[in-house]
Amino acid sequence: MTGERTPRQDDGERRFLDAYDPGAYAPAAVTVDVAALTIRAGVPHVLLMRRTARPQLGWWALPGGFVRAQDGPDGPADPDLPDAALRVLSQKTPLPTELHLEQLGTYGALDRDPRMRVISVAYVLLAPDLPDPDTDADRAAWIPWSVLGHGIGDSRDRGGHGGGDDDRGGRAEIELAFDHARIVADAVERARSKLEYTALATAFLPPEFTITALREVYEAVWGRPLHGANFHRKILATPGFVEDTGRLADRGGSGGGRRARLYRPGGAAFLHPPLLRGAQSAPA
Repeated sequence: MTGERTPRQDDGERRFLDAYDPGAYAPAAVTVDVAALTIRAGVPHVLLMRRTARPQLGWWALPGGFVRAQDGPDGPADPDLPDAALRVLSQKTPLPTELHLEQLGTYGALDRDPRMRVISVAYVLLAPDLPDPDTDADRAAWIPWSVLGHGIGDSRDRGGHGGGDDDRGGRAEIELAFDHARIVADAVERARSKLEYTALATAFLPPEFTITALREVYEAVWGRPLHGANFHRKILATPGFVEDTGRLADRGGSGGGRRARLYRPGGAAFLHPPLLRGAQSAPA
């Protein structure tokens, strides 16, 4: 059969592995870090943990940990990297059944960790209004993006996209351990960018939602007000973005108006045409 290994190949592979010396190479460790993003009371947040061990004892950091290469006293080996990411996050906060997890990038600068060469595979997780962490607020908390500086809290820069200094000149109220500020900034920009050309905004919402709630997700993530009527028309004109449930919200808006229609994700993965940040902004 094509692709089937012969006994001679298996013997050669076995001899190679028997003679293989891992110590011939410089040691390196692999970790996972998770930028869990959610929106709480209309404000975008990221989950941070206060480090309880050295190095950088007492600093805030993303949930993360070393990948379990084999079974041990702390638990079984991680089958794959996404499993490790979900494991370290589930140890800090209850996870909903509906969430979006994707690999963000790999971070391996020589000096990113003072202990040794540590390569981190970072993930970004999006979910609607995640619950409080399973620990006290001094050790874990949902932190607004706006206090992290580094261009995270304000998406306005010369090009109209995230990544520039914020209105405080990029100075953070909370300093993060290792290179986690860079990871959070990359995760925020990933979320902002994907809201332009994918239907990912619905990952921040319950299964049924109003167009106003969807617009508020865009406003929170992009950090700018949007023109309500134009946004409503754009969403309904984008094939497959949302579909009407035929039901109305339980109550009217804050002004006591009529009840809004409820929608659900329409199944489209990509938006054609995209919702460009600058084009959707409300007039000043």
